[in-house]
Amino acid sequence: MKIKKVNLPLTNQQIEKLKVRDIVYLSGTIFIARDKAHKRILEFTEKGNNLPFDLTNGTIFHAGPLAKKEKKGWKIFGIGPTTSSRMNFFTPGIIKKFKIHAVIGKGGMSKDVANAMKNSCVYLAMTGGCSATTTEKIKKIKKIYWQDLGSAEAVYELEVEKLGPLIVAIDSKGKTLY
Repeated sequence: MKIKKVNLPLTNQQIEKLKVRDIVYLSGTIFIARDKAHKRILEFTEKGNNLPFDLTNGTIFHAGPLAKKEKKGWKIFGIGPTTSSRMNFFTPGIIKKFKIHAVIGKGGMSKDVANAMKNSCVYLAMTGGCSATTTEKIKKIKKIYWQDLGSAEAVYELEVEKLGPLIVAIDSKGKTLY
């Protein structure tokens, strides 16, 4: 087990070096997306539409933020991982279509997802119940997309600093803690 501080987007070389049980802290841009957002991403692009955001080589965080619009803009008051297995159906297609390099969540993912991750992506597990600590790692809400899905289901583009600790739970070789 090694502790690694990583700037996003991850490179293929960084992904190859991340092994199951490594502890990771991420800095850079991530996207929050849950069930409804995953479904819309695939439906939207299958119709030939371009997304209003660029997921290419990105990091997706399965989370449901507690957010509120204030005078200076949106603020996240609490955020923690949600159960990733709910996105099992959508995730292989999103990984392949957008060359996703990391998925953050809790509870693990299916063998189909682990297979889609091979050679290009890792699953980073986050402990639930750390909402206040995780919120402190958000440096900026860059933009919120598809607000019609609701506050917890919209896609958030965030800048984070030292988001973690995250544990590599599925590496790019298909090894898994689960």
